[in-house]
Amino acid sequence: MNESASMDAKIRWICVTTLWAVMAATAYWWAVDGGIIEMGTWAGWAMSTGRLTGLLSSVLLLAQVLMIARIPLVERAFGQDNLVSSHRILGMSSISLLVAHIVLITLGYAGGEIGNAIGEFIDLTLTYPAMLLAVAGAVALLMVAVTSARAARRRMRYESWHLLHLYAYLGAGLALPHQLWTGQEFLSSPRITALWWAVWGLSAAAVLTWRVAMPLWKSLRHSVKVSHVVSEGPGVTSVYLTGRKLDRLDVDAGQFFTWRFLSGPGWSRGKPYSLSAAPSADMLRIGVKAVGPASASVANLKPGTRVVFEGPFGRLTERVRTQRKVALIGAGVGMTPLRALAESLPYGEGEAVLVQRYSEHPLFVKEFVELAKQRGLGLVWLPGQRRWSGSMFGAYVDQHDDDAAALRRLIPDIAERDVYLCGPPVWTDSVKAALAAAGVPGSNVHIESFELVRS
Repeated sequence: MNESASMDAKIRWICVTTLWAVMAATAYWWAVDGGIIEMGTWAGWAMSTGRLTGLLSSVLLLAQVLMIARIPLVERAFGQDNLVSSHRILGMSSISLLVAHIVLITLGYAGGEIGNAIGEFIDLTLTYPAMLLAVAGAVALLMVAVTSARAARRRMRYESWHLLHLYAYLGAGLALPHQLWTGQEFLSSPRITALWWAVWGLSAAAVLTWRVAMPLWKSLRHSVKVSHVVSEGPGVTSVYLTGRKLDRLDVDAGQFFTWRFLSGPGWSRGKPYSLSAAPSADMLRIGVKAVGPASASVANLKPGTRVVFEGPFGRLTERVRTQRKVALIGAGVGMTPLRALAESLPYGEGEAVLVQRYSEHPLFVKEFVELAKQRGLGLVWLPGQRRWSGSMFGAYVDQHDDDAAALRRLIPDIAERDVYLCGPPVWTDSVKAALAAAGVPGSNVHIESFELVRS
């Protein structure tokens, strides 16, 4: 493990350990404040357990806010893929605890009588301090949770989903006052109340700093503009960007930014696009696939169009490398970050091989061929339709081989290589399974998965 990877592992351990420690401390705080003693009756059990679920829900909600605050140290350690996945898990857990909190607290105030629960809930909402705000916050959080479910997410435009997702901040802000003004633990301890306000204040400051102030400052400092646009094939465009002192962006090949092109309506909708070439002091290049009106409009960008950006993000870089030999495996526009890695990674002849899976038109063919001539990059092309829905290969390989056997035929020493993998989620899942069956350790597989949005 290299030094950067070791540091990232330590940061991940610290973050995970801190979360569990805070959860344990919260439960202890609840217990010593009478949480267990009060559970002698059905109504007392409901009230006390409701307090605990509310506190734990708040802790997880706070963790979610910090996870999506784009804090560079955390982003580099986890990678946005892992953060988004963990954010989703914590979100569902937080919402489940929130619903339990509402139900249990209502039952507790209703004296344990289920028949009185609805009337009690209405009374609590209308008469208790900040409860109306808390209910509005809970509704906002529930709306975010429902629309974030995979089935609902697939039916929505990215813009609509993203706008609704911002209501999570509103929900968190509305829910906080009632906790501080009516929560037993906070009413009995001014010091803990002050600490809770401070933690939430720092979290809000992190979001405003890294998601608002820093992107604006970087965009103004580097003055990034569109230089020119080049078609790479049907529906795929390269955008060349110029700016000031781009070498100070601290960006690595394989990473991506969220881009906003100030070219007219819809400019506020940021889109994640990866670098498709190694970054330089005065030029960046990104690859964009047209999957909807917004991404299709990129092909019509005019030279001089100003750009606001956020990032860089992603761990599909040399930072995670563990082996001297590497394999770069991608499909479709997933070749974009792999093209940048093929150019920038250090390797000798035969130490790097690139596998491109495509149905009709491969990307960056001339550039990959040139890298093969100049640096000894091995090239494997996998054209045609997939052999079956769960396969990573097309008709190019022996139909009698399973994916793992086919992979070992193409790259006999695949188990001794780091594998950088990028493409649609279903496809990358099939490749990951084939790599495991071919003997590649999970620690050697570095994935950046993406879902094409209708935008």
